[in-house]
Amino acid sequence: MDSISKAGTDIALLTIAEAGALIRDKKLSPVELATASFKRIAALDGQLNSHILVLEDQGMAAAKAAEAEIMAGNYRGALHGIPIGLKDIYNTAGIATTGHSALFRNHVPTEDAATVKKLSDAGAIFTGKLSTWEFAIGGTSFDLPWPPARNPWNTDHDPSGSSSGSAAAVAAGLVLGAMGSDTGGSIRGPAAWCGIAGHKPTYGLVSKAGVLPLSFGLDHAGPMCWTAADCALMMQTLAGYDPADPCSADVGALDFSDMSSPIKGLRVGVVRHFYENDMACEADVHAATEEALKVLRDLGAIVADVTIEPFQTYGAAAGMISRAEAYSIHEHHLRNTPELYGAIFRQRVSAGAFVRGVDYINAQRERSRLVAELAATMRDVDVLVFPTARYVAKKLGADRTLGGAFFNRAFNLTGSPALSVCSGFSADNLPIALQIVGRPFEDPLVLRVGAAYEAAAGWRGRRPPIAGMA
Repeated sequence: MDSISKAGTDIALLTIAEAGALIRDKKLSPVELATASFKRIAALDGQLNSHILVLEDQGMAAAKAAEAEIMAGNYRGALHGIPIGLKDIYNTAGIATTGHSALFRNHVPTEDAATVKKLSDAGAIFTGKLSTWEFAIGGTSFDLPWPPARNPWNTDHDPSGSSSGSAAAVAAGLVLGAMGSDTGGSIRGPAAWCGIAGHKPTYGLVSKAGVLPLSFGLDHAGPMCWTAADCALMMQTLAGYDPADPCSADVGALDFSDMSSPIKGLRVGVVRHFYENDMACEADVHAATEEALKVLRDLGAIVADVTIEPFQTYGAAAGMISRAEAYSIHEHHLRNTPELYGAIFRQRVSAGAFVRGVDYINAQRERSRLVAELAATMRDVDVLVFPTARYVAKKLGADRTLGGAFFNRAFNLTGSPALSVCSGFSADNLPIALQIVGRPFEDPLVLRVGAAYEAAAGWRGRRPPIAGMA
């Protein structure tokens, strides 16, 4: 294959769309791209701790196989030869899946998660298993077998969680895409604080089979990439019905191929009370959000304020459900080997032991009411927008659970598709983010709005300083 460079830029900083097109046209070798990714991991990850386990031998073997297939005319599609990282709650056959916990330090699954198999079948190259909060909830912890990931924009700061390693690796250009999970905002929060795009799909659209569970009714699996368009490329492979997942929705194939159509005439509802009244955001976040709304207006969208329930109403119901379900999963080990968990995990999940059955049922009834109310509101708008985070990244461990930092959990409760995209930077060069929420199974539209915004706003040309150090 012909060698390619991007105006002197490390090829690992290409987007999936850019790299995929070059690989398809035989202008970029998957071996060259994988080599660049593993080189960056070796050079930078000692500062970031994004990878728990690096799979260089397996990854390079897969890259060589991908190159041979493509040269023989067997190109599989946009993810063929693309370096992807896996949050370490995704089962990988014959490779440890630890949940970033001493409890599962020696847990080696015999089968791949359904999403891992889909990505492998699409020709993706796995770089390794990525850092997470313990079993995707604990918090920024320092008493686990591996250190917490750090924010590439400033390694003294928190990347958020629980998909912390996924966000850090994408932002720093160690991988072109990653898998995250989102139970209360764990894709969108790290995406926001690390300045990338993170998509929480509609509940049931992406299989959770083979992903370590936290809350059966709130867990979502989804992609994290540099751009919304790259998330769409991953979703084209990831989305689909899976009978092995009892929560999977059989809605037929969705088309994620159109990320360039104009959004003129789109009705955008601004949930202003979330960030001005319910949980006020910082001034720089507010200013960036107003600028983002201007960009959407300039693109021809019809932007107007809407009112839904206060954010805390959603959060209270979701919190009750997640505490009870998380405890149901971990009760046995919490009772018998509590010392194998970190202190933050024990504290947060053990609280689920005190959720009464009547409270859990009433939370589910409240959930049904809120889903119906949101559906009624969204008959008059196509998407909702508001900031992803109230403030930019804090110092690592300053607020270890980050419970009040984000406007995320509401849409785990409703199951709505929700995307976080970078919408600017603070005076300290830390990312700010906008969240875009849609109607169920209108994920392609949500991602198209994000892609249109990113193209118009121009933030995607700005990488963390660490990205240029490899």
